[in-house]
Amino acid sequence: MNKDLRRFNTIRKLGSERFRLANQELNYDLLSFWQWCSSDLTDNLMRGVLAEYIVALDLGTTDGLRIQWDPYDLKTKHGVKIEVKSAAYLQSWGQKEHSRVSFGIQPTYSYDSETNEYDTEQKRQAHVYVFAFLKHEEKTSLDPLDLEQWEFYVLRAAILDERVPTQKRISLGTLKSLGPIRVGFGGIAEAIETLFPNPPPV
Repeated sequence: MNKDLRRFNTIRKLGSERFRLANQELNYDLLSFWQWCSSDLTDNLMRGVLAEYIVALDLGTTDGLRIQWDPYDLKTKHGVKIEVKSAAYLQSWGQKEHSRVSFGIQPTYSYDSETNEYDTEQKRQAHVYVFAFLKHEEKTSLDPLDLEQWEFYVLRAAILDERVPTQKRISLGTLKSLGPIRVGFGGIAEAIETLFPNPPPV
């Protein structure tokens, strides 16, 4: 028997889709699942996904789907590949002091979800990094949906390759010393266009 085991073709969901049992729709919808699993926007993992979405909002590219296993997070309409990294002073758990702010910048092996194979070369996969920093310092008023509580540092990946080629993490202070473009929400797309006024090489 031939089996079609190609990459699954995911369709964008609405949230109103119902769970089913024995071909009968139940009184539970997909939105209730999203509320159950994704309401803590200060969780490290969920904050990272939210940061990607915020950057995509700025770029005007939220009409597609987030692909978990793509070698980079986002791509502009002109082909600039983007890696989004997030960090924050505040965490979901109880803290005695603010977290030290650092971002992951480790070179990776590209994964091809069509073939289920990894590339043999370890490198930074994107043209540009957007470091999304949730800078707010008071837990009582922290709201990751308030875009004024974020700031963004936009930096060519080539600078990381030149200055910190094998480094896995970078502190906020060291990042600032590399000369990134610092912007608020609404300025990310312009910053990327400043760095890449023409489509980059593939």
